[in-house]
Amino acid sequence: MDENILGIVAGILTSVSMIPQLIKVLKEKNAEDLSWTMILVLISGLSLWVWYGFIKDELPIILSNAFAVMVNIVLLICCIIYKKK
Repeated sequence: MDENILGIVAGILTSVSMIPQLIKVLKEKNAEDLSWTMILVLISGLSLWVWYGFIKDELPIILSNAFAVMVNIVLLICCIIYKKK
């Protein structure tokens, strides 16, 4: 198996993993059960993967993790908007 295909498939699967959670939060307008800390740590780690991808010039790493960063930033924004005070 071509290693780029493996990287692309792995990247797609991990990148879309938070989309069901994001859809649930948007539909219910409720983010009470989400951990800000977990999302911030995840965004930090994914951002480091993007940086690593640039260093290694690996497009699958860059694209998949950049997409995941964006999804999780939207989720963090939803946490800020929908968490009860």
